[in-house]
Amino acid sequence: MSKIVFVEDDPEVGSLIAAYLGKHDIDVLLETRGDRAIDVILAHQPDLVLLDIMLPGKDGMSLCRDLRPLWQGPIVLLTSLDSDMNHILSLEMGASDYILKTTPPAVLLARLRLHLRQHHTTTLPESATTRSPHKVLHFGTLCIDPLNRQVRLGERNVVLSTADFDLLWELATHAGNIMDRDALLKNLRGVSYDGLDRSVDVAISRLRKKLNDSATEPYRIKTVRNKGYLFAPHAWETAE
Repeated sequence: MSKIVFVEDDPEVGSLIAAYLGKHDIDVLLETRGDRAIDVILAHQPDLVLLDIMLPGKDGMSLCRDLRPLWQGPIVLLTSLDSDMNHILSLEMGASDYILKTTPPAVLLARLRLHLRQHHTTTLPESATTRSPHKVLHFGTLCIDPLNRQVRLGERNVVLSTADFDLLWELATHAGNIMDRDALLKNLRGVSYDGLDRSVDVAISRLRKKLNDSATEPYRIKTVRNKGYLFAPHAWETAE
């Protein structure tokens, strides 16, 4: 049974969702205050964290930002705030997904299970994963280690969230090939591109910044107009 921490100050909403998920083998620990949530999460080490945004003590966005450096599991925002800006901001803060409370329970369950599967796969021993044998990718000064989920650029460790590492790995293992948004979303999240989802663009922008790529004229992770993104395998000869 998977275990999640759900931070939600509305007891009715919390109880209903916890009961539904419990029927599908997901054990839910409820916490009602944002300022107590990090201690609870670190103490119980759940498989996933589900956060409301409007919380007493500390809002969900701030909680996501503060939790991400301390805990590498999936963080999902579940909120009634249907805002593109909040959606983008949550991804910038390190969230894995942004789901509206109006989403049907079955769809919510499917998306949570997707994140749980992805996290479980990335934390399995090497012999139990599809990444066998252990293959470290090298592109000039860039080193990507899938087993330890570590990235080095020159002498510097690059700290990435789980979602950002998965995106980099997907691009790097298809180096030299154009990856469109639909392929990236299907491979990483199991959903199709709807023409509006900007999560891939936001994550690409975040990767470029952390990997010393140019924001205005990117040459390491290139934008191919009307087609997608291309990881340039020969653009990493220097760390700068």
